Amino acid sequence: MKAMIKYKTPEEIETMRECGLRLRRATTKLLPLIHAGMTTDEVDKHAKRLIEEEGAETSFTRVPGYHWTTCVPVNEQVVHTPPGKRTLKKGDILTIDCGAYFRGYHTDWATTLMIDQKPTGEIAAFLDTGRQALTEAIAVVKAGNRLGDIAQVIQDRIYGKGYFIMKQLTGHGIGKDLHEDPYVLNYVDRPKEKTLKMKPGLVIAVEVIYSMGTEEIAYEKGEDWSIVTADGSLSACYEHTLAITDKNTVILT
Repeated sequence: MKAMIKYKTPEEIETMRECGLRLRRATTKLLPLIHAGMTTDEVDKHAKRLIEEEGAETSFTRVPGYHWTTCVPVNEQVVHTPPGKRTLKKGDILTIDCGAYFRGYHTDWATTLMIDQKPTGEIAAFLDTGRQALTEAIAVVKAGNRLGDIAQVIQDRIYGKGYFIMKQLTGHGIGKDLHEDPYVLNYVDRPKEKTLKMKPGLVIAVEVIYSMGTEEIAYEKGEDWSIVTADGSLSACYEHTLAITDKNTVILT
């Protein structure tokens, strides 16, 4: 099926820039509040309050059937994990994934951190790899390049360090809808020249989703949304929303 991409006007991108600015300010305030002993539901309530204080609305609550501001996977949980009564412990690996909605447009962002201590050794290397992969991917998001360039740099970085890409989970277009065309893959599935050539007006969420031990996912028992690694290994996610303009590429979040 051919992708139905909704390219954005400069005015739309400016609105999304404002949306992303509000989300960035909210998440910058949120991260220092997170500590061991909190429940993921408490993290979610802080996120909701901070986004609304910035004059935006919560984005994820507009997804049919999803009633929370954030997705908050911990350790082996990968994506889409709703907040709840799980209590964070020192040394847990927490992903915060959240979005803002402002004047009819969405932005989407995620990061992964260790609770109440600085990562060292293998955990530090694992998290650094995802951050580096996202940074390298952002560098190739520019007019004239192709989506395959994004896939290539993420694949090279993640696999090159011995980790695994969750191939069933991808980045995406974004705008009036939280999830729009095109899919933004984290791995190479076809010759680069057969992938979409990026041009001004394209707005995408690049989302690096990977694990320490497997590319296989499973659905968490007793949960309607939460996806976990099939082998129980650690997972992480790093995401930014990006817009290509006539002049440059802008990190909206």
